[in-house]
Amino acid sequence: MSGYALSELDAVSVTILFGSILVLAGIMSSLVALRFGAPLLVVFLLLGMFAGEAGPLGFHFDDVKLTYTVGSVALGLILFDGGLRTRLATFRSVLVPAGLLATVGVLLTAALAAPAAYWALGLNWTESFLVGAVVASTDAAAVFFLLHTKGLRLRPRVNAVLEVESATNDPFAIFLTIILVEILFVGFKPWHEILLLLLREGVLGALIGLIGGRAMVFVVNRLDLPQGLHAPFIATGALVVFALTQVFHGSGFLAAYVAGLVVGNRATRAHSTVVVFLDAAMWLAQIAMFVLLGLLAWPERLVGRLLPALAVAATLILVARPAAVFICLAPFRFSAREKLFISWVGLRGAVGIFLASIPLLVGLPGAHFYFDVGFVVVFVSLLVQGWTIAPAARLLHVALPRANVSAHRTELDLPGQLTQELVGYPVVADSPYLRRVTTPSWAKLTLLVRNERVLTPEEAGAVREGDFVYFLAPPDRAQLLDRFFADTASSAQPEAALIEDFFVSGDATLGALAEIYGLTVPPEKVAVTLADYFAEHSTRPPRVGDSIRLAPLAMVAHTVTDGRVSMVGLQLADPEPEARTPWERVRIMARRTWRRLRARLRR
Repeated sequence: MSGYALSELDAVSVTILFGSILVLAGIMSSLVALRFGAPLLVVFLLLGMFAGEAGPLGFHFDDVKLTYTVGSVALGLILFDGGLRTRLATFRSVLVPAGLLATVGVLLTAALAAPAAYWALGLNWTESFLVGAVVASTDAAAVFFLLHTKGLRLRPRVNAVLEVESATNDPFAIFLTIILVEILFVGFKPWHEILLLLLREGVLGALIGLIGGRAMVFVVNRLDLPQGLHAPFIATGALVVFALTQVFHGSGFLAAYVAGLVVGNRATRAHSTVVVFLDAAMWLAQIAMFVLLGLLAWPERLVGRLLPALAVAATLILVARPAAVFICLAPFRFSAREKLFISWVGLRGAVGIFLASIPLLVGLPGAHFYFDVGFVVVFVSLLVQGWTIAPAARLLHVALPRANVSAHRTELDLPGQLTQELVGYPVVADSPYLRRVTTPSWAKLTLLVRNERVLTPEEAGAVREGDFVYFLAPPDRAQLLDRFFADTASSAQPEAALIEDFFVSGDATLGALAEIYGLTVPPEKVAVTLADYFAEHSTRPPRVGDSIRLAPLAMVAHTVTDGRVSMVGLQLADPEPEARTPWERVRIMARRTWRRLRARLRR
């Protein structure tokens, strides 16, 4: 073999070694981000800049096509995963406000950011609008990651709006960017042609996504795929749907989200395995995309365009995003605090830099200019807004403490049916299950392992610490059992004991609650709403923090609107003693008063 051929093979090996080391460094650097609450995108971008040609490692990289390809794959998986995790009920409940933010909001954000680009960067109006379009979409995945690391959870409606908006605004931002790039190349198009293009992309994206999602469900459920291939099939199927839609000039990104929505809301085999596999695949794809985008950045160019880009970033954060949010949400019953928070958490993320690479890919004159400005705007947004999300959530009272519900869960898919899977947990001393011996009615205790012996529930008798219990549960609800087996010591604080995600509307009925938990409710109370139940059991208007025991639950008034409980938190209630001394009654009353006072102070 010639020396040239050997040198080429060595170059490929060095590239593989370098790339794998960068990915490993990205994975390890995520621990630093978790420790300090830093946005992961910042860490990966800095890693790419550090390794780039202008950085200390000096690795030469200018392959925009590869970056765009990796970015497309990553965004396709991200949007599919977003649809997979979105409940259809959540999607429907906030579809209109979130849809307005994802379309009209993106357009308004781009239009309001354009004047800053026009004056600060010296561009014409079309070029300025392109700058605004590049940075108009949000990255709510970064928001939820940062809130999680800070131990917070958003109020359900705010959480749902951000979740659906972030998943649906990327296709429109991509469409707007591509249209503006075409206008800069070939001139203005008639408005009716642009609207027809938008309609075609949307209809094709939704239609192919719907058909593709149903096809994936059909294949996974009907064909006997070898064990372990269900998750790779779903992930690959998502990319097929994305690429096929793009080939037919539809919105592949919208198709990926719709396909994920279909798969995630239908019974499928190996559901938990699919979710775990997609987590890993999406994680690696994001690391690769972020590092490649960092490699394309040149610090010298970024410094030279820093001040104009900062002016665009300030306008985007302080003017464009808030104005778009307040205009789009004006017809809906969102409080001023919720609108302010949604405005502030409009973080710019990977999509912004990904879109900034499109002018580079097509060879638009001055394309590096768009990339550099987009890079700076995204970087500033992540640093300024990313590190202030938790304080903003607390200041505006739109988040609650997140209870630690981590538990060691084992899941086993059961062939031959789709409605149940086997879920196992070790029983620890401080788990709510051991203290109260209660689970939702949809979870059936099937077997128990004690001292290396497999026992039926009848043979085992009372569950003990150190046992391993296995339940039959629906795959889409299995994760909810974690909170019953988490190692959490008893707490007198009602917020910390609230079962995360177990919030129900005040309009829900006692009958619906009884169906979930297997409660005994008198027939005449089945149709009574929780709000009416609170009103019946109180001699005064209800207040936040009021609680009513409905064994084995305590219902806590979470939100009160116009003197009526509109949102109820469900709390596992401690068993009531059979008898109490007068002194014990005084202590219980004092503790309950203290809980209510703390709840009001937190509001």
